[in-house]
Amino acid sequence: MMGPGWYLRRLSRMGPAEVVGRARHAVVQRQWRSALPTPPDWPAHPRFTAALPAGVLGKVSGEAVSQLLTTADELMAGRAEFFGVERTDFAAPDWFLDPKTGRRAPSDVYAFDVPYRSEDTVGDIKQIWEPSRHQHLTVLAAAYAVTGSPAYAERVAEHLRSWWAANPPLRGPHWVSGIELGIRLLSWVWTRRLLDGWPGAAELFEQNPDFQLQLWHHQNWLATLRSHGSSANNHVIAEDAGLLAAACAFGWFPESAGWRAAAMRSLDVQLARNTFPSGLNAELASEYHGLVLELGLAAAVEADAAGTPAPDSTWDVLLRMTDALASIVDDKLRPPRQGDADDGFGLIVDGTATDRWASLLASGEALFGRLEWWPPVPGDDVRTPLLAALVSRTPRATGARAGRRPAHLRDAGMTILRLGPVWVRCDGGPHGFLSIAAHAHADALSLEVRHDGVDVLADPGTFCYHGEPQWRSYFRSTLGHNTLELAGRDQSTSGGPFLWTRHAETRVLEVHTPDEGPCRWSAAHDGYAPALHRRTVELDGEVLRIVDEVLGEEIPGEARLAFHFGPTVTVMLDGTTARLRWTAGPETAPGAAVEEDRFGSTAGDSRLDSPAAGGRSGSAEGAARLGSVAGDRRSGAVVGDPVAGRVSGSLAGVVRTAVMELPPGLSWTVHRGETEPPLGWYSAGFGRKEPATTLVGSGAPGHLTTLLRFS
Repeated sequence: MMGPGWYLRRLSRMGPAEVVGRARHAVVQRQWRSALPTPPDWPAHPRFTAALPAGVLGKVSGEAVSQLLTTADELMAGRAEFFGVERTDFAAPDWFLDPKTGRRAPSDVYAFDVPYRSEDTVGDIKQIWEPSRHQHLTVLAAAYAVTGSPAYAERVAEHLRSWWAANPPLRGPHWVSGIELGIRLLSWVWTRRLLDGWPGAAELFEQNPDFQLQLWHHQNWLATLRSHGSSANNHVIAEDAGLLAAACAFGWFPESAGWRAAAMRSLDVQLARNTFPSGLNAELASEYHGLVLELGLAAAVEADAAGTPAPDSTWDVLLRMTDALASIVDDKLRPPRQGDADDGFGLIVDGTATDRWASLLASGEALFGRLEWWPPVPGDDVRTPLLAALVSRTPRATGARAGRRPAHLRDAGMTILRLGPVWVRCDGGPHGFLSIAAHAHADALSLEVRHDGVDVLADPGTFCYHGEPQWRSYFRSTLGHNTLELAGRDQSTSGGPFLWTRHAETRVLEVHTPDEGPCRWSAAHDGYAPALHRRTVELDGEVLRIVDEVLGEEIPGEARLAFHFGPTVTVMLDGTTARLRWTAGPETAPGAAVEEDRFGSTAGDSRLDSPAAGGRSGSAEGAARLGSVAGDRRSGAVVGDPVAGRVSGSLAGVVRTAVMELPPGLSWTVHRGETEPPLGWYSAGFGRKEPATTLVGSGAPGHLTTLLRFS
């Protein structure tokens, strides 16, 4: 639970209008505690008219259907995985169980009394909330739609009836957060659509008083308690999208027309506020760019299908977001790993093997048309043909689209340097979005470097939100990124797990990104004022030069320069020279190169749990051991060293190497899988982490030059 200090810090980030709005919400919540609002009468003969056009399912590729059915059959067998934790009870799930901690959230408590931030009381709330987004039900419903097998539909009906019975309005943890209600509504819309043709669909939905009660209370909640002020980030997009979709597809209440109009207006305004003119999401968190784009597309398509199209300004933002995504992805269609990521999806009708980013770009291509500079996009997903079939006209952009691939998105401060197989993301943008910058990391001037899609210098990721404050702090810290830390503190000041009270300001000084030839980027930030950290990055062929300078008369303390390597990269440090080695190919994708079980633990390498895994190799003994490993590998043996970084995956593929020449003025140490404090970790997805090698150079700040040469 948050203490009084947190509430004071949170209050300090609110404006007067937000304080008044939150007071109004508190009054409503007190009223609902004693007397639930009463839904109006259900219409006598409601009809669902938002079905898919005839023949559209035939446009789904065989590969996409195969991937969908593989996932659906796992669900039918009762198996599901959420954030690296496997569940085998999913034939009839307990909607309040956190399988990670074994705790069960209170189910018969007034929603706004549930201490959902307390893992000791509730468990990991993300583990509890995620299944109740009902996105596994849209997968099962999609499996019914493409096969006609009633078993999929019957399982959907069992889960919905179970959930509705266990979660009466405003009781328990599933009524606390608006983003959960909004995404759940979107899932219900698509579940009903995909079950159209099943004989039990009308009885489950429009003829069901339990569904009527749930549907009205979900929409009334969202219309009354919409996020605002410093919380109007991706949450408000999900709330508006869910309310709009439900009011379009299930427009049977007296309030439906008003809800639809209000949600459409708010979505139009909030999408614009949450998006830079360049098209990047203003939270500067790549996963949330995907979430907001998915939600916006689903809501706009729903409005179009209902004959009440969203304004051109809404479609224009969605187009700009799609073009921005196309501009920043690497050769494997992976976007940057910037800011928070919680693996949240807006709409899922595909199997887990379907690539999220390829699917989003395929949908953008179908809805808006591709530009010449777009990367090639495979079309093997279920969602794209379904979304495209519901749109009655091709959305038109009000502004001109870029004639060449943007490399520098000035307003977002993101610059992508590309030459051949090398992709470099440079961070020179704002700290985060709104006054609390909830999903920001203290990562000013940080870099990501990939070679042919492989993480070489990696952003370590996010790992967790609630319940593990030490890990939450590490993964969003300055030391947890490829940048420079001074005086042992972050560039920006944290006031809580989703709150920053002081934001470092960053300014891009120079960008040179020609179509061919050397690229250059330079930026500075004031997070250590009065000192200034300036970084210059040059990419020339397959040589990357990084120059870090601390300017000013008052230097606040010792510097620590961190370089975090991807989990497939083996690092051998000899003095100030680091030799890197990895295997190129699909087996080196994060989470695939290491043999893992479904819980994220590493099979067959117990050394990662040994004290040596947390050791430092800056000593002569460590350098000697690293040198012996280097000699063994040069002779063809595959030898893993828990300190230097084990070989992650088979070396049977194409072996790539690089050499890193580190600043000699710093003392360099190797870290891997340390826990006290955390250092040397990589999180491929929410709830999952694995040891990865980190090099840290400590000493007096000055003119520090690092060279990374690929060979």
